This record gives sequence, C-alpha cells and structure tokens, in this order.
Amino acid sequence: MKRSEIDLGEGDAGFVLGTGEVGILLIHGLTGTPTELRRVAQGLAKDGTCTVYVPTLAGHCGDNSDLQATGWQDWYEGVRKTFVDVRQRHARVFVGGLSMGAVMSMYLASEHPGQVAGLLMYSTTLRYDGWSIHKLAFLTPLLMAIPFGVHLCSFEEKPPYGIKNERLRAIVERQMKAGESSNAGLLTMEGITVRELHRMNAVVKKRMPSITTPALVLHSIEDDITSRWNADYVERHLGGPVTKVLLDNCYHMITVDLQYRRVIELSDAFIKHHSTVAQGSVEYLQQA
Repeated sequence: MKRSEIDLGEGDAGFVLGTGEVGILLIHGLTGTPTELRRVAQGLAKDGTCTVYVPTLAGHCGDNSDLQATGWQDWYEGVRKTFVDVRQRHARVFVGGLSMGAVMSMYLASEHPGQVAGLLMYSTTLRYDGWSIHKLAFLTPLLMAIPFGVHLCSFEEKPPYGIKNERLRAIVERQMKAGESSNAGLLTMEGITVRELHRMNAVVKKRMPSITTPALVLHSIEDDITSRWNADYVERHLGGPVTKVLLDNCYHMITVDLQYRRVIELSDAFIKHHSTVAQGSVEYLQQA
C-alpha cells in the first residue's frame, strides 16, 4: 500500500507493512520513533494476514522545540486520523503501542467503543518507576504543579536506554547523541512534555474500568524505565479481559530487545485468537 493513501503523521518516518485483511495500528513511545516498532510490524505482517500501520506522532522525529510545541491531544489527533483511515480499509482493527503508545491505545479504544478488536500493550507507561529511574522521580508531579516548576524539569536518557542487547544499545546511543531523532528518538525530554504525559495518564486511568476491549499486556520483569507495577495496574483496572505475560532477558524496549521474537509470537497468537472468535460469532449470528 502506498504511503500517500493513508495519514501517517508528520514527515516520512511512518510506514505501512503487509497486505492482509486484519488492520493493526501501532503507536510509538514518547520522544520515540516508528523505527522502534518496525521489527514487530515485520513479524506481524509476515504471513500475509495483517497490514500494519505505524504513524509518526505530532512533534516527534524532530528536535525538542518541535515536541514542546505539541501536547498529548495533538499526539492523539494524529493517531485518530490514522485510525479512521485504517477503519475504512479493514473490518477488524487491533491497536497497540510501546510505552506511552500503549497508554494512548487505551484512550483510542475509549473514544471508539466497539471499533477496536484488541489492544497490544507493550511496556505500558503509567509512571516512571523502573530500576534506572532516580528514586526522587516520584516528586516530579509536585514540582511541576508549582508556578514555573515545569520549566525547571529536564530529563536525559541514560544507559541502558531501555535495551539489554549491548550491541543494539551502542548503536542507539550513537544515533541519539548524533541527533538522529527519526531513527533513535530524542536524548532529552523537557518538563512540559512529561506534564503532558501525566495529564493523558490521569484521563486514561479514570476511563480504564469502562474499556472492555480485550488486551494483551507484555512487560519485562527487568524493565529499567517502568516496573511491572504498570502491567499489574492495567490487569487490575481495565474493564475487559487481560492476558498479561511477563518477559525476562530484556529491558523496556521489548519490541527491539532480546525478546522481540517472543513479542511477535505472543501478539500474533492474540490477534489470530480474537479474529477467530469474532468470525465464529459472526457465523453463529448469520445462522441464527
């Protein structure tokens, strides 16, 4: 499918893979890039049953000034436009994402009840509480609540950058330090951007009990950015059935790290199961 046939956000980093009947919309993380989802997209599109769409969020794949000029509703609006296009082409659409993208997938499901067949949630980020995060990070919301406090906060990516694979980590670090944001994302994140994430998370957490979409929740037990608390919270509060799987031998970026093949395998099985269940329901209703 040609890129011009669907809205994939700003720039040319977004992509479409596959020609299958089932549509899959994947959302990258905050300060991230569609590249972080390419391996999973390739794996899901491989057998010809799915078409995978990975757009670029507003303000991303540029510099920090581009990102700070946008808020979470701008990021969502771009995803919404892509979703509308995908829905016009596919009867069944799964939505998911990495880190903040996983949270946004829940928001999209809440905005379009009954239109999302399933959620693919990778390293869900409702709070930064992994083992590499500074122990006083929980005070960040309080600091940003005071006048001008948001301008005092700045966060810099540091090793291991969510990646346990040492060879890949070295490549990503080199790209980030070279400013190749369309490949590796941004090295720093300003307080304004973090505040937007907190605002979106607050909205999503309130809506979670009303979201009945089936969800696959994948999270590393070694996640350096977001602890398994995030996956457990989703399991406890999401209104629909949750399949939670905890992975070992990887860090936060599970879609590119040492267990990415397992992520593909579990996602593919989840998609096929929920596509088969839905097809069976349709056939039953037609016979009734």
